[in-house]
Amino acid sequence: MKLAAIDIGSNAIRLQIVKVYKEKSLVSFKRLQFLRFPLRLGKDVFADGKISFATQEKFVKLMATFKNLIDLYEVEGYTAVATSAMREAKNGKSIRDLIQKKTSLKLEIISGKKEAKILYKAIIPFLKSKPYIHVDVGGGSTELNLFLDKKLLKSKSFNIGSVRKLHKEERIETFKEMKNWVSGMEIFNQKNITTIGTGGNINKLFKIANKEKGNTLPFTELKALRAYVNEYSLKERISQLKMNPDRADVIIPASEIYLKVMTFANSDRIMVPQVGLKDGLIYELYENLSNRHLADVAVLTNED
Repeated sequence: MKLAAIDIGSNAIRLQIVKVYKEKSLVSFKRLQFLRFPLRLGKDVFADGKISFATQEKFVKLMATFKNLIDLYEVEGYTAVATSAMREAKNGKSIRDLIQKKTSLKLEIISGKKEAKILYKAIIPFLKSKPYIHVDVGGGSTELNLFLDKKLLKSKSFNIGSVRKLHKEERIETFKEMKNWVSGMEIFNQKNITTIGTGGNINKLFKIANKEKGNTLPFTELKALRAYVNEYSLKERISQLKMNPDRADVIIPASEIYLKVMTFANSDRIMVPQVGLKDGLIYELYENLSNRHLADVAVLTNED
C-alpha cells in the first residue's frame, strides 16, 4: 500500500509519499518521496489578511505538481491539509475550491485543535509513561500539547510563529498567555518534565548540534545553539551554516518560543524526534483506510 500526505503550512508546503509494510501487529512506513517547497503563504496572510494573486498562481501550480506525483506513484490514498495561514486568509476557502477545480486535489483547512491531534499521532511512538509538554512551532501558530501516560490531556493553539510578525507588545502578551496556560497545570510544578520539540527550526538546530547518539538536547545546549546561530548574519547562515533562505530568517524567533515554553514548564531538556504533521497525517490516513488502530508503529524511515 502507498499513501501520500500534503502539509500546507505558513512557511512551506510539504509532500510525503510512503509505502506501508505490515508484519503481524507491527506496521512500518518507508519514505519513497519527500518534497518541501518554500511557498510562504503566511507572508501574505499575516500582513494583508489574504493570499496574493501571485502567490495563488504558484500555489495552484505546486498543487498540480504534487497531484501528478501522487498519480505517478499510484497511491491508494492521500490527505492534504492546510493550517494557520489558510485558516486566517480571507480568500482561503475560495483558493481551496479553485485548487480542487483546477487539479481535482481535495484540501481540508483544519483547526488548531485538529492539528494538535494529528501531531499526537506522530509523536506517540516516542512517549513513555511520564509527563511531557509538546511544542510545535509553525510559521503562523504554536501548538502546545500536554501528555501523561501516553495520553493527550490538554492542548492549545497560540497565534505566534516563526513567520507571523508580532509587535513587541503583542509578543509579550502572547508569551504571558502561554505562561499562564502552562503554569496553570499542576503537573509542571514537579521537576524532570521533558519537552518534545517538532518543527523545521528545532530540527535544524538539532542537526547543527551534531549529536552522535540520542535525540535530546539539554536546555543549556539549546540556549547556546541559539546564541551561536544568532552570531551569524542572515547571509552567513545561508552560506556558512547551509540554511535555506526561508529557514535562515526565522530560526531565531522560533528558537525563542521553544526556550520560553521550556522555562515556563520548568523543563531542563528537549527531545527532538524529527517528525511532524506530515507523519501524523500518514498514520491517521492508514488508520482510516485500514479501519485499524495503530497499536504499534515503526517510525518512518527514508528510502535506501
